[in-house]
Parts: sequence; C-alpha cells; structure tokens
Amino acid sequence: MKISDLFVTFSKKVSYFTGHPAAFVTALGIVAVWGITGPVFEFNDTWQLVINTGTTIVTFLMVFLIQSTQNRDTTAIQLKLDELIRVTEGAHLVLMDLEELSESDLDGIREHYEKIARLARKDVKKGKSDIGRREVDITQICLHEAWK
Repeated sequence: MKISDLFVTFSKKVSYFTGHPAAFVTALGIVAVWGITGPVFEFNDTWQLVINTGTTIVTFLMVFLIQSTQNRDTTAIQLKLDELIRVTEGAHLVLMDLEELSESDLDGIREHYEKIARLARKDVKKGKSDIGRREVDITQICLHEAWK
C-alpha cells in the first residue's frame, strides 16, 4: 500500500473521529482536567505551556487532515455533478469542470445565469410560471476567455 493511500485512510478515520461528539467530550475533559490541576501546579508557566503547546500541535496537524478530507470530498462531489451534467438530456457539457476556471471566468458565467434568474423572477411577478427550461445562450458562455 502506498503512503498516500495510508494517509487517506488515516485522515478519513481521524476526520470521522474528530467530528464525532465523543471527540468533543474528550477535548472538553482534557481542558477541564487541565483547569482543575491549575491550583495544584500554582498556575505556573509550565502548566500553561502544556495546554498551549498541545492545542497548537493538534491544530497544526488537523489543518492538514481536514484539508485532505475536504479536497477529496470536493473532488468526489464535482465528479458526481459532472456525471449528472453528462447524462442529463439538454445539459450543456461545457459546464463540466467549471471549478478549473479562473475567478473572472466564473464571474462571467455566474452573471449569465443571474440574468436568467432575474428574468424568471420577472415572469413570476407577472403571474407566469418559472417552471421549465429557459434556454441558455451557450455561445455567450463559450465566448469567455476560458474557452479561447
């Protein structure tokens, strides 16, 4: 098994555990024990350093585990959405893989869809239905820098 596979397995398990209520209760217990032991250690610098160092290390490591899990989940969601676009009759395949575009390209495409939404709201105000498909001028979307 590759190291990356081991890391994925490890990060999934840690992510699952740390998202569980038992992990919160455990962390709360550790902080409570630390707080209760304050008078025993006369609230000295070492006593404070223990919690500061521990929480810093845990936070630092959790950032990487959480990011790994989030990246994997986001990729899976994007692939599922791409598959839905691919198999939906009438869907524009150029909309697959949009997450790879620049922010300005995404803004241009978003503006186009916001225009469609504004038109639909106007229709609703006039008593018309907004159910159904309003045709998208895909040539306008494809004219953005992303497809040149």
